[in-house]
Amino acid sequence: MELLPAIDLRDGKCVRLEQGDATRQTVYSDDPCAVARQFAAAGATWLHIVDLDGAFSGTRRHTQVVRAIVDATGLQVELGGGIRTLDDIAACRAAGARRVVLGTSAHGQPAFVRAAVQQFGDAIAVGIDARDGLVAVRGWTAPTQTPVLDFARAIVALGVVTLVYTDIATDGMLAGPDFATVQALLATLDATIIASGGVASLEHLDALTRLTPRAPDGCIIGKALYHGALDLRAALALTRARANRPTAPSLETTTHDVSKNVC
Repeated sequence: MELLPAIDLRDGKCVRLEQGDATRQTVYSDDPCAVARQFAAAGATWLHIVDLDGAFSGTRRHTQVVRAIVDATGLQVELGGGIRTLDDIAACRAAGARRVVLGTSAHGQPAFVRAAVQQFGDAIAVGIDARDGLVAVRGWTAPTQTPVLDFARAIVALGVVTLVYTDIATDGMLAGPDFATVQALLATLDATIIASGGVASLEHLDALTRLTPRAPDGCIIGKALYHGALDLRAALALTRARANRPTAPSLETTTHDVSKNVC
């Protein structure tokens, strides 16, 4: 299971929201690049970035920031937020994003999703953000009546090979992920599943790795890292050990305060 530390961008700053609520925001750093460097130094190989301004407005705002992060760290970046057109996807790829996550634009637009997959292949992922089992769009502000599993099946049928599932109720709450829905997605679909929301401890990560029939392919961690509830080096060591992979050299397992600029 790959770990993807998260950076949410708003007004050029690194922030976190509770349950996707734009009025419940905490600013952790005005230098997202410095935060990304800390994640890379801890041994991360992937980074999950959300352009919150793009997600709320439908217009990308942070392409240059993404380019700077990729150039500074060499991390593989998964990018979402405000991606509505094929040109948007191309611009994100040009900025260095390895994988582009479609959200609102994927709901109710199968022709667009199919065209994106045809043009960009496995660089396309779809984010499934849900509350109470139903998909939500437009930066989580607009609920739909579409059940998560129904939407996931339809997206995979269009050729998408990676799904990023976020449970809005647990996101930013540090109370544990939505194990039941993650397990249902893993059991139902032949796709790469990345879980997001609620992870706050090594115990949560360990439980995810032990899901049946298999562990998620990835897990996004945000607030737990910023609050010091979870140490990234220790988390990477645990998940790599579960996968029987060599761990990155670990010099220490003390908590790092990523809200401080260490560059």
